[in-house]
Amino acid sequence: MSAPARRVALAPAYLLHHRPYRETGRILEVLVRDLGRLTLFARAVSGPKSALAAVLQPFQPLLLSFSLGGEAGQLTGAELAEPTAALSAPCVMPGFYLNELLLRLTLRHDAAPELFDAYRAALERLRAGCQIEAALRLFELELLRRAGYGLDLGAEAAGHALEPEGFYRFRPSQGLYRVGADGPGVLSGHSLAALGRGELSEPRALADARVLLAAALAECLEGRELATRRVARSVRRGSRRSVE
Repeated sequence: MSAPARRVALAPAYLLHHRPYRETGRILEVLVRDLGRLTLFARAVSGPKSALAAVLQPFQPLLLSFSLGGEAGQLTGAELAEPTAALSAPCVMPGFYLNELLLRLTLRHDAAPELFDAYRAALERLRAGCQIEAALRLFELELLRRAGYGLDLGAEAAGHALEPEGFYRFRPSQGLYRVGADGPGVLSGHSLAALGRGELSEPRALADARVLLAAALAECLEGRELATRRVARSVRRGSRRSVE
């Protein structure tokens, strides 16, 4: 005899992805603060007559009600947690990039309140339209920590404390190791300390964070390319051609 379905009411959540299900339904991938990433079936939520069609949109803080039984659940209700402005056009693709990272690097039913809060903070930074790249880097760092790929920004691989005046290279699966001088691909000790504090206002710190986190994410993704990166690259090529 199967266990009764668990009912959850008004859980803070975000919609990460959806795809059609039958004529007017959707299959939702959602991030729920106290339950992690879930798959929910939603019936009668598509089309102009659906009251939920406008609610079930990405990047909006939601309150979801659903029943859980087995791997997937059934949506029973949804409402906006609070009125929130839409992301501006330059921030939409970064937002979808965050969503794709969550879909690729998290497990279903793995509760991660800290990651949920980091995602919400990243969206707030994107919505404010300031330091977009810094918002992405700080979220990547938190996601890597949650995925078990915690970067030690206080010590090199040999165990010695990182020196602010030192220079370092990063080897995936091994960590940071000190080098004698600055150069291409070399990370500043000041930059690593700034990333550890969550302060990426300086250009060098932001550039070094990009190099470090891109290498760590590539290791986690095992060489698989993110669709959002492919689309962004295609858009940039199209923009260059239109200018030429």
